[in-house]
Amino acid sequence: MSLIERIVAVCCRVPRATVVLFLALGAAGLLYTAANFNMDTDSSKLISAKVEWRQREIHFDKLFPQQVNLILIVVDGATPELAEAGTAALSDALRGQTKAFTSVRRPDGGEFFDKNGLLFLPLSEVKSTTAQMIAAAPFLGPMAADPSLRGIMASLQTALLGVRHGDAKLADLDKPIGAFGGTLAKIVGGERTWLSWRALVGGASVAGVNEKRHFIEVQPHLDFGALEPGASATDAIRATARKLHLTPDNGVRVRLTGPVPLSDEEFATLADRAALMGTAMMAAVLATLWLAVRSFKIIFCIVLTLAVGLAITMALGLYVAHVFNIISIAFVALFVGLAVDFGIQFSVRYRHERFVTRDLNKALVCAGRSVGTPLALAAAATAAGFFSFVPTEYAGVAQLGEVAGIGMIVAFVLCVTLLPALLMLTRPSSEADEVGYRFFAPVDRYMASHRWRVLRWGAAAAVVALALTSFVKFDFNPLDLRSAKTESVSTILDLTKDPQTSPNTIDVLAPNLDAARALAARLSKLKAVGQVLTLADYVPDDQPAKLKLIEDANLLLDPTINPFTVKPEPSDAEVIDALLATAKALRKAAGADDTAAGRDAAALAATLEALAQGDVGLRARAADALVPGLKTMLAQMSASLQASSVSVDTMPADMVRDWVASDGTARVQLFPADTSGTNQSLNAFSKAMLVEVPTATGAPISIRQSGTTIVNAFIQAGVLSFMVITALLLLVLRRLRDVIMTIIPLLLTGLLTIGTSVAIGLQLNFANVIALPLLFGIGVAFNIYFVMAWRNGQTNLLQSSLARAVIYSAATTASGFGSLWLSSHPGTASMGELLMISLAWTLGTTLFFLPALMGKPKTVR
Repeated sequence: MSLIERIVAVCCRVPRATVVLFLALGAAGLLYTAANFNMDTDSSKLISAKVEWRQREIHFDKLFPQQVNLILIVVDGATPELAEAGTAALSDALRGQTKAFTSVRRPDGGEFFDKNGLLFLPLSEVKSTTAQMIAAAPFLGPMAADPSLRGIMASLQTALLGVRHGDAKLADLDKPIGAFGGTLAKIVGGERTWLSWRALVGGASVAGVNEKRHFIEVQPHLDFGALEPGASATDAIRATARKLHLTPDNGVRVRLTGPVPLSDEEFATLADRAALMGTAMMAAVLATLWLAVRSFKIIFCIVLTLAVGLAITMALGLYVAHVFNIISIAFVALFVGLAVDFGIQFSVRYRHERFVTRDLNKALVCAGRSVGTPLALAAAATAAGFFSFVPTEYAGVAQLGEVAGIGMIVAFVLCVTLLPALLMLTRPSSEADEVGYRFFAPVDRYMASHRWRVLRWGAAAAVVALALTSFVKFDFNPLDLRSAKTESVSTILDLTKDPQTSPNTIDVLAPNLDAARALAARLSKLKAVGQVLTLADYVPDDQPAKLKLIEDANLLLDPTINPFTVKPEPSDAEVIDALLATAKALRKAAGADDTAAGRDAAALAATLEALAQGDVGLRARAADALVPGLKTMLAQMSASLQASSVSVDTMPADMVRDWVASDGTARVQLFPADTSGTNQSLNAFSKAMLVEVPTATGAPISIRQSGTTIVNAFIQAGVLSFMVITALLLLVLRRLRDVIMTIIPLLLTGLLTIGTSVAIGLQLNFANVIALPLLFGIGVAFNIYFVMAWRNGQTNLLQSSLARAVIYSAATTASGFGSLWLSSHPGTASMGELLMISLAWTLGTTLFFLPALMGKPKTVR
């Protein structure tokens, strides 16, 4: 009697004590888990900190901690004024929420750029911009003294008075008349719109900057014990934006992206459809279990064994790892998939033995004798496959391998102890029919008589698949694994289209700012580099000449745009009077003028009359379209005329900290020349920069290097597991031929899986590649079952209970993991797709290739 057979016999003799013991262990596991469960959702820890490129990344983060774990708020306005006012209001409101945020900064705006924005324009543009401001002074004066709809109308009336006296032509006013007319006509027509005063008057702006888009960088307090560490911070930002009425209805769109929202929304996407996937999985698994064992009592025993095993594994995993990461928690799925396989193998074999002998105890002991050794070998091989990931640098999967490997040992132990004890207590009914599949008899005969033909077909399929593997692609870009429908992903893809806002930049460190300037000068000559920035680039050139122009403009404009007194808000009656008076003046100025200017004046007059005749709400909407933007424009113009000399010493401290660390280390930022944002362009950019500056870091390098690290980890684990499992098989089977027959179908399955993926256009990625350990474990287990049965002299394997167990084990696993295909998360869906492909080939090679490969059985004593 074998050791496993003795263990099963003992558990069947004392089933109550066995069940109580393991239920107590399961309960203890649950209590330990409840008291010690901890999960770290910090994705930056998934790759070992000992990796060279990660050390560079960590070093950079220590020097510039304000660049880590950011939420990037993108504020788009229908007009530049709305974008600026919304960004200013939101950033001011968030700065007061110190419990949620450690820092709130405006990298492209705020007091510094409001004041010195003109200095960053070319000298010729500073000259033209200040000239435009001076020319607009007569028009702006009345509005600055009365920033209301009444004041705007008064300003227009003053300008029209000049036309009436012959000091100006109506055509000279066509631009503001057309702008007012177009905006107010839409308001009268029921549309929501706003006037762009910057487009109308002109003003300071930094060259190359989208004036309708501004940014806020927020560093939140994160809770890495939660599934979404930044959820409370993002909720606070959205709530603040709503409170400030920063919504598309009000001309402002606020979107969140950056590392924190990208990570959080990925977890949220993973949770999306979780109820649907869970329901589909449980229904399919239970249905498949029913087809496999045809007994509610047996299903109950398998599920209870599974639950106890999961509780024990969870506790042991926490004891060993202390904290789960976002990958290692997937051991639950791996445990369920493989533990169910063990349970089905034992239970189906028990059903066969129960058909042969009606005695329950004897049937259970015989099942232990028949499947004990194959189960032990399959569990050991699968555990070895998982443990092979432990030495790798992919820390996330290394922890997964450690916990899942422990789980395989637990699953096997419970399968030969708790499961037979539960079956002994529940006493399922006897079997009336043979458990195997007699309809497979023709297939068994065909494979026996046409063995070499089957092998040639398998070899031909392997050759075709091998040829296709040369076209296999690995998608290194983590963005491709995320749903483009989420706000964070769609926003970052939008930013990538603009070279000025693309996140695909690389950072290089220099000992000091002077060295950074020299390095920037050298790197700017490279073909792969489109733009290079250092702190020195924020010191404008030609400052004396620019400041002189600004000072002259300020002397002329300051009394105009900063009046000593400002009129109070007008009453509605005063607004009506102003509208009607302006309409009258427009009609007089237009007269019989049939030019574009005359027609525009007449159209505006009609619109103003309609506004005067409308209700108070209509006029309020008209004021909202013009007045807030006017106030913002006047404030910006006033600030821009206060420019002063800019140097590194006069820059804001937080701006300097973004470029020069506390120890003097200076940062050089590189933008790619190829702004397409494709994986190929990013790969070429990062490769070229690493050749020039091996210490470089940044998103393109992290993406490329993390992909290399992960692929190398899987290669290392694959080689190690292959060696260990081969050694284990040799130790147990003791025949090289038998070991080769166990491994060949596994290699064929791998080739066919990759070949099929290439044929249907399914790329390997960081998500679906994690499915490979599960596939390897199932494939090894199935092959071991068949080889061990063949060694024991069993024939007609497809008609046996073993084939039934393998078929339904694969079906159960497919039911569980196939539901992942329903996920709205592209990475998870691709994992489900790859699992289904590989399971299909695993089943096919085990059932229809391995028997032909083995030939006639030769019993090994």
